[in-house]
Amino acid sequence: MSNATDGWMARAALRSAAWAERWFPDAWVFAALGVIVVAAAVLSFGTTPAVTVNAFGDGFWSLIPFTMQMAFVVIGGYVVATAPIVARLIDFLARTPRTGRTAICFVGLISMLASLLSWGFSLVFGGLLVRALARREELRMDYRAAGAAAYLGLGAVWAMGLSSSAAQLQANPKSMPPGLLAITGVLPFSQTIFLWQSIALTAMLILVSLVICWFTAPSDAHARTAQDFDAVETSTPALPPRSRPGEWLEYSPLLSILIGVLGLGWLGYEFASKPAVTAIANLNTYNFLFLTLGLLLHWRPRSFLNAVTRAVPSTAGVLIQFPLYGGIAALLTHAQGLDGQTLAHRLSDLFVHIASTSSFPLVMGVYSSVLGFFVPSGGGKWLIEAPYVMQAANDLHVHLGWAVQVYNAAEALPNLINPFWMLPLLGVLGLKARDVVGFTFIQLVVHVPLVLGMLWLFGLTLHYVPPLMP
Repeated sequence: MSNATDGWMARAALRSAAWAERWFPDAWVFAALGVIVVAAAVLSFGTTPAVTVNAFGDGFWSLIPFTMQMAFVVIGGYVVATAPIVARLIDFLARTPRTGRTAICFVGLISMLASLLSWGFSLVFGGLLVRALARREELRMDYRAAGAAAYLGLGAVWAMGLSSSAAQLQANPKSMPPGLLAITGVLPFSQTIFLWQSIALTAMLILVSLVICWFTAPSDAHARTAQDFDAVETSTPALPPRSRPGEWLEYSPLLSILIGVLGLGWLGYEFASKPAVTAIANLNTYNFLFLTLGLLLHWRPRSFLNAVTRAVPSTAGVLIQFPLYGGIAALLTHAQGLDGQTLAHRLSDLFVHIASTSSFPLVMGVYSSVLGFFVPSGGGKWLIEAPYVMQAANDLHVHLGWAVQVYNAAEALPNLINPFWMLPLLGVLGLKARDVVGFTFIQLVVHVPLVLGMLWLFGLTLHYVPPLMP
């Protein structure tokens, strides 16, 4: 039982964490149940069994490129973090907090600020910072709460910054499908992520999230440290000496230098030809950067390969679960019923037809968050939803840029309890989704009314602007 040193929010978080540890299924089971629920819903609207199973099978492997990208997020981050010089830098930052509670808030702040630049960087760096802090036993930092704080970038504000694929798409006419361009025109960042309403919403979310981190952090008496989970490595294994002549290239920096020069050359061209924030937001570029840096920082190929070997087990959850999400996405967006409509389109019709100009942000926010729970696309499903969502915004004379931000803010909400995006971070930390979801659930309970309320309120301050064509 909690004692007086724990406030009511901390007690609620501990009870939520205890419930999740007892009842929350493994992330794969969670995804499998999602498949069954969505398939049943599709069938109930008249989709034939043949269409249903074909949609699931066709979609099963549709996320393979993204699955590999996410696996390399874990591998690249681990490889760079275990390089001696980077490990020392992270350890230096980890000396800043003085108590376990401030350490949790520190992680949350770093994670959210980093996510505004790149959600991938936020995910890796937050996890590595938690690992470094966890080695300071004197902090008595609750490892679960710190892991939840490291996840706040993905669960709170990532889509409100430069990581927003929806805002990036709408600002670049060459990237948009012609049909969408005709509906929305070009929406520069000044009409989306740089609106003062958007900045105010983001600042409020960061502040409130940190307050929740502070008050939900368990007291020292109830903190479960990384040692309780056997999740912290005391030191990186030393590189064993070379045992045979054939290993000389593995122990020589020659190959690392040559491959590194090629890699840095390509990265230099990539960043010279594109804005830096656009280049780093590309997952392929992001992973290429980390792998190149990891190879150079480890210096010897054998050290690099040993780090990769230690990192690969952390990707197991990503590899086995993401195909199920691909099947769910295909069931929602490609399995047509007798009337030719998909379940995703039915959901959009349900919400769009009950909206008015003033209520559109609230209704659209609910719709986006609900669908985002089943299709955690990281913004990619905007391509599917945007044509009918933005046409409805035009018809109702809703500010088009704010409609994009409604989508962005609401899409992050289900991330707080959906294991999809947690998996790479959990792999780095050596935790299960059930270990952190008790704390992220408290964030969700507060975020839902806050986000939906501010989306509606700020929407009242904006006026419709006709589409700007290039």
